[in-house]
Amino acid sequence: MSRIDVNNLHFSYNKGDEILKGISLSIDKESTAIIGQNGAGKTTFVKLLKGLLKPDSGDIFIMGKDTKDTTAAELAKYIGLVFQNPNDQIFKNKVLDEVMFGPLNIGQDQAKAEESSMKALEMVGLKDLYDKNPYDLSLSERKLISIASIIAMETEIIIFDEPTIAQDYAGKEKIKGIIRQLMADGKLVLTIIHDMDFVAETFERVIVFQNGKPLLDGKTREVYSHEDVLYSAYLEPPHVTQLCKKLGYKDTFLTVEEFIASRRDINH
Repeated sequence: MSRIDVNNLHFSYNKGDEILKGISLSIDKESTAIIGQNGAGKTTFVKLLKGLLKPDSGDIFIMGKDTKDTTAAELAKYIGLVFQNPNDQIFKNKVLDEVMFGPLNIGQDQAKAEESSMKALEMVGLKDLYDKNPYDLSLSERKLISIASIIAMETEIIIFDEPTIAQDYAGKEKIKGIIRQLMADGKLVLTIIHDMDFVAETFERVIVFQNGKPLLDGKTREVYSHEDVLYSAYLEPPHVTQLCKKLGYKDTFLTVEEFIASRRDINH
């Protein structure tokens, strides 16, 4: 069994207006980006994974546990969600207390929670700010605090909701590095996101949602090679992918570095 298994999932908020329409997929090891226009069902899908909503029909298994028979609080030991806006997540007056809240809430003892929280703060580069008030820090730093608070829970699965919103280049690079470290540590990392360039640079698999079900699902390069299908879902490939196609290159390039390396190989 995969870490996430979804079988024939249907969900609606209002009867007769189905939001998710018979989704079946498995996600286990590959870092995965779920993309699609607003209203495609991405956020609803994540809420169902977290157990915040229950399926109308079909099944979702998180680490082998059926979400219909498991509370959201119980699932929090296995799957964590970093909110899009850190101000919706942070409520403590001290950085360390904020990061420790999740670990304590899922049953870590005080010593373990503090250890895992300091380790998480070190990963995001905020270890020296552990005793500061989060609201004395920048928005970018608060985003890192919210990430650390989920990392400290040591869940097998971590979902990032729009991780690059309100981030400058340095902030995006920092978050990219954190995601890659989590991947190297064996965590399953998912995101729902509109930033196609960040997806191309960071994630191994892409699932395109349209009208409540997957339209495309595959390796990132493969998905971004289907320009016509992406455009039909009101999405565009990454900027460098589009530029290289306009310049007449047949290959699907995901990053500037990749393109430069390919030209260097040809010239040598």
